[in-house]
Amino acid sequence: MTYQNLLCDVTDGVATVTINRPDKLNALDAATIGELEACLGLLAADPGVRVVVLTGAGPKAFVAGADIAELATLDAAGAQQLARRGQALMDRIEHLGKPVIAAVNGFALGGGCELALACSFRWAAETAKLGLPETGLGLIPGYGGTQRLARLVGRGRALEMILRGNMVTAAEAHTMGLVNRVLPAGELGAAVAHVAREIAARSQLTLRCALEAIDGGLATDLAAGMRLEAGLFGVVASSDDGHEGCRAFLEKRPPRFTDR
Repeated sequence: MTYQNLLCDVTDGVATVTINRPDKLNALDAATIGELEACLGLLAADPGVRVVVLTGAGPKAFVAGADIAELATLDAAGAQQLARRGQALMDRIEHLGKPVIAAVNGFALGGGCELALACSFRWAAETAKLGLPETGLGLIPGYGGTQRLARLVGRGRALEMILRGNMVTAAEAHTMGLVNRVLPAGELGAAVAHVAREIAARSQLTLRCALEAIDGGLATDLAAGMRLEAGLFGVVASSDDGHEGCRAFLEKRPPRFTDR
């Protein structure tokens, strides 16, 4: 499929999706959201895609927010509809059924920070800056930022970031748990590609169950989460891949997973 605002490359089971509007700092306008919806739908359904990497084109930005020109004239109904659409995209990323890694190569602001928050985990260039600056525009985050940020870094840190609308450096983001790892800008792409290939080599059934156990458990209480984990452990332990992985370990050889 051909896109106007995205690049999509699939190599060795890893799909790298690049938001390609560098002249607009890769801002998420309605057209780009639509292309991401379509692209992610195809990647979710493709058994050859095992891991997805999201990043931005150019050296300046991952995604520098929503398109402010589109926001400036919205009424309440239109704004709520836009928020619901953005939230649906972030939910699709979070529940894709495959790991999604954010390679935060520059500014990740507003909708860009929310896009990164929806990913399974985030690695950032040391030059990156992240933030939710909407209150400075008389707005609040609308694509899940108020919810995911508080769950990830805690209520106090989320309130400070959102109420002040300030950016944090990659190092600060790492300290608070907003990003998992910080690397030199020139090393980010290769490092993320390496870890994506490493994860892609594992059983897709196992990865899918691990994602379901963590995300499903976070949405409920601890006891229900434990029951969910036990049920999913039963699924993987009795699977062909579970048996193969244990045999391979005992026989001191690499496993040959079949995703069953």
